[in-house]
Amino acid sequence: MGKTDLTVFSMSVTNAAIYLIRRILIMKIETKCLHEGYTPKNGEPRVMPIVQSTTYVYDSTDDVAAVFDDPTKSLIYSRFENPTTDCVEKKIAALEGGVAAMCTSSGQAASLLSILNICEAGDSFIASSSIYGGTINLFGVTLKRMGIECIWVDHDATEEQFNSAFKPNTKAVFGETLANPALTVLDIEMWAKVAHAHGVPLIIDNTFATPILCRPIEWGADIVIHSTSKYMDGHAVQVGGVIVDSGKFDWTSGKFPCMTEPDESYHGIVYTEKYAFAPYIVKARMQLMRDFGCYPAANSSFLLNLGLETLAVRMKQYCENALTVAKYIQDTGKAEFVTYPALEGSKGHELAKKYLPNGTSGVISFSIKGGRDTAVKFMDSLKLASNEVHVADIRTCVLHPASATHRQLTDEQLVAAGIDGGLIRFSVGLENVEDIIADLEGAFAKI
Repeated sequence: MGKTDLTVFSMSVTNAAIYLIRRILIMKIETKCLHEGYTPKNGEPRVMPIVQSTTYVYDSTDDVAAVFDDPTKSLIYSRFENPTTDCVEKKIAALEGGVAAMCTSSGQAASLLSILNICEAGDSFIASSSIYGGTINLFGVTLKRMGIECIWVDHDATEEQFNSAFKPNTKAVFGETLANPALTVLDIEMWAKVAHAHGVPLIIDNTFATPILCRPIEWGADIVIHSTSKYMDGHAVQVGGVIVDSGKFDWTSGKFPCMTEPDESYHGIVYTEKYAFAPYIVKARMQLMRDFGCYPAANSSFLLNLGLETLAVRMKQYCENALTVAKYIQDTGKAEFVTYPALEGSKGHELAKKYLPNGTSGVISFSIKGGRDTAVKFMDSLKLASNEVHVADIRTCVLHPASATHRQLTDEQLVAAGIDGGLIRFSVGLENVEDIIADLEGAFAKI
């Protein structure tokens, strides 16, 4: 893991393209989970090592100055980049089919930076109204205070409705592959088509699907983000996020001067000229990560990599368990509705067949008959499933969104997000499915 093995940033455009083609064409995704990102040389550790250092040594003052002229050539400080995290970034970029990635200290940080990288005060962007509650607050309240407007659009809006939401100052479109917790399935291809017709990129939060079940870039998405705290980790041991750059969006239309005009904060660099293969992610690292410093610790990246190595195996079992549990809940007759897109007749099933043919994660949303009070009693009666503020774990866990993750939303926002008082988010783990169902049976018996 020497200075010459840092990142795709340090490669020529030609070499970067060759590297990308090799990893996309040669290895299947299960193999990429294990082998991408870190390749030990002769006599080096088989397991990706933790480089627990904040700083890096150079031979001369001129060498340090040269790195500040172009920080993509080597390491400066672990607020920007770290060798351990760099390996994980390469792996995730390979899994999603992107050209480069940048890890962040949380999924929320990834969502924030994905917008701030191309939007400033006076700009607007469009987002699906059924996204994660924390993101709704970030976009609708915090970014509003910064002078950036979020325009909300229903996830199932028609092309005509979607087109009508755009303004001259709209710079991006944001959606989730599988919304948390409503589990609506986004028509990624259509959203990409409309976004591109207006000359703006599509940003997709792919947290629940992971690249094992869906790779949005293949459907036209330009930027993909994740909360790596969820399935990518899978063990609830690190908080993190990631942004992946597809390298496909044309930033030179004139709509994005931040990419095409000299950056006064960095020696007048023009990102689309100097870093044409991945200007978006390079700008995010050199500018935003420099100023915000929301980079993960090396140890967190090490733990994340362990989760990534088993991601393909785990996602298969999550999906198998969840489909069995969803059918069971539906058959009890005690739910007003069950939302699990892989389930025949469930909301989003047809789109799921297109975008998520191998499964729709381990998360089920259902609204229990009797409303909020019954939902609380049911959840408190579960023994195996943990009542916790988490999802997408190896262990089954449960949450009441209206009381927790979406508590800050208005009644109108809750409806737009597909949430009612009886809605339960049930995250199926890797326990034996018979034990999970037995736990549900015991709780249903008490309501």
